[in-house]
Amino acid sequence: MTENAYAKINLSLDVVRRRDDGYHDVNMIMQSLELHDTVHAEFTDGGIEVTCDSGAVPNGEGNIAYRAARLMIDKCGADCGVRIHIEKRIPVCAGLAGGSTDGAAVIRAMNGLLGADFDAETLESIAAKVGSDVPFCINGGTALAFGTGTDIKKLPPFGNHIVLLVKPPIDVPTPWVYKNLNLGAIVHPDIDGFISALSRGDADAALATSGNVLESVTASKYPIIEKIKSEMTNRGAKFAMMSGSGPTVFGIFEKTTDAENAARFFKKSFDEVIVTKTV
Repeated sequence: MTENAYAKINLSLDVVRRRDDGYHDVNMIMQSLELHDTVHAEFTDGGIEVTCDSGAVPNGEGNIAYRAARLMIDKCGADCGVRIHIEKRIPVCAGLAGGSTDGAAVIRAMNGLLGADFDAETLESIAAKVGSDVPFCINGGTALAFGTGTDIKKLPPFGNHIVLLVKPPIDVPTPWVYKNLNLGAIVHPDIDGFISALSRGDADAALATSGNVLESVTASKYPIIEKIKSEMTNRGAKFAMMSGSGPTVFGIFEKTTDAENAARFFKKSFDEVIVTKTV
């Protein structure tokens, strides 16, 4: 089985509260991108083998794909092994769900290989045990992720918008970002307003309500993020924001030529610059 594993951006991201268990309740507008990894899975006589063509990604048990395969085999009570290989295109540690989407692709592939035929709700419940972004990545598209991020509600599509991704050469640990988030000092984005505008088919009005509260932590420590956002809007982006906990900044453009011209500018300073679109 071969599955595409699509990257995601957060069109809006709000943190509602810190829970007693140490996690956070969130409201996030999640959006899939055309940019994707490719995940191959095939039966073997025994054991789970995970390899990747990127040296930045761990092989074996250290890869989220391994945990996803283990859960599916255990769920089905199967007596088999699986070999998984990941062709990596999504930047690593970028706020684009690169690992989570690979895990979701493995769950979908194993659902077919094992003949389990689990429905979407069952697959999402399995995915929630792998990671908080994995349930969204099972089906992707445009969706609201709420609770701890594992509860998913499909939304009207925000497809076919041109997106430029720029990842500066820094790694941002997500737990550190949440630990340093001051919930009493942030401005919460209007998630309900975003959904309402999206339901009317007014993408510009939806983006006008958008925000990412995690920028208050990541962009404060790394000023390059605000600089990239500013440069994007100067070069034609109608909207620019950090995705997830960062550090990747995405810009939404009306014209592909403007996005490509901006990409050429950013490639003078950054290695990971990608033009893609929402799907």
